[in-house]
Amino acid sequence: MTAPFGGLPRIDKRPGATGVDAHAAATWRECCARSAGLEGEADAAARQIIADVRARGDAAVVELTARFEGRTLTADGLEVSRERWDQGRRAVSQEIAAALQLAADRVRAFHRTQTHQTTGLKDEHVSLHSRVAPLERVAVYAPGGTAAYPSSVLMAGIPAKVAGVEEVLLLTPRATDVVLLAAHLAGIDRIFEIGGAQAIAAAALGTEHVPRVDKIVGPGNAYVTAAKRQVYGLCDIDGIAGPSEIMVVADATADPQLVAADLISQAEHDRLACAVLVTDHPPLVEATDAALARQLDDLPRRDIAVAALHDHGAAVLVSDRAALVEAANDYAPEHLELLVERPEAMAERVRRAGAIFVGPYTPEAAGDYTAGPSHVLPTAGAARYGSPLGVWDFVKHTSVLMLGAQALREQADAIVILARAEGLEGHARAVERRLAVDEQDR
Repeated sequence: MTAPFGGLPRIDKRPGATGVDAHAAATWRECCARSAGLEGEADAAARQIIADVRARGDAAVVELTARFEGRTLTADGLEVSRERWDQGRRAVSQEIAAALQLAADRVRAFHRTQTHQTTGLKDEHVSLHSRVAPLERVAVYAPGGTAAYPSSVLMAGIPAKVAGVEEVLLLTPRATDVVLLAAHLAGIDRIFEIGGAQAIAAAALGTEHVPRVDKIVGPGNAYVTAAKRQVYGLCDIDGIAGPSEIMVVADATADPQLVAADLISQAEHDRLACAVLVTDHPPLVEATDAALARQLDDLPRRDIAVAALHDHGAAVLVSDRAALVEAANDYAPEHLELLVERPEAMAERVRRAGAIFVGPYTPEAAGDYTAGPSHVLPTAGAARYGSPLGVWDFVKHTSVLMLGAQALREQADAIVILARAEGLEGHARAVERRLAVDEQDR
């Protein structure tokens, strides 16, 4: 018999006569200071795997896959054949296919609004602009461990194709039929049935059968995340992803059944997932605990959700509406739900969140599947500076400069002075020689 749910851990941040309790303040700081967990075993293992793939290419990928996943591959079989791809995607039920099509259409429509314009300055003597161009080849990583996520294929692959990326690869350890259909709908060009740190290394370095990419995007486990961090520089990455997380900010108007349901929607992802309730209405905490106990009772992934809620969940009590906003900005959550009175007004005051879900009819689950914006979001507090995955992640900017003779003459004195101030005589002479030639020609 499974143990009963014991309730969310409490953090009471309401100030007393001498301010906020020191223990509560320290616990909240620790909660906000969560990290992506790269240190330790995963980091060391990823380093060895990358070195092995660098040295032995496909042979290392094949051997590592057998060792870590128990799957037997050959170098020629790393890529999913077009025949298997087509057969798999056609085997998906009409109901699931229609839902994926709806999601793909909405994700594509939203990301087509993320246009990038060439910008710059131009007059008779100067032309300066930032030229925007898509990356040539990127890889999308889709996990295949405790759950398969075809939605992640859509959320990462579609923005890349909207940006104009010529070739998009999908890396996934187990290409289920529904993932094959999602890849088709996203416009993926090639699929490689490889996962883990060895897949990241293969795409970043290039092997005999896996082409080298310019960027790798998409969530993965601790080993995938550690490998992505270590290959940054060989190629670009979208960010360092930690466990999934949600913060529900709620007041006296919130329905505890909805609060509980939305906390569970993230807690069921992973035992390391973070699910945090912040409220200025103390009775809501007890009501949410009761709702959680009821809803967890028949949840298929109950053990995972209970572990996450117990180890990484919290019910945070604050004093007023301003403190609700302050807590959200302190935590910088991946997903932030606002189940409060006047949620739009509160959303305007939140500056640190990957995605904000405004009001009772905008569950985080909608963002995961059909709303439109990519669900690949900054985690572990990275919403302080990071952004959701978007078309902007798949383009690069090149500065293009052209000065006429008069423009160079107007800038020459400043260039020469600054160059010599930095001890770079060659820079100064490169300008002076041009001016000397220009004087001779005039």
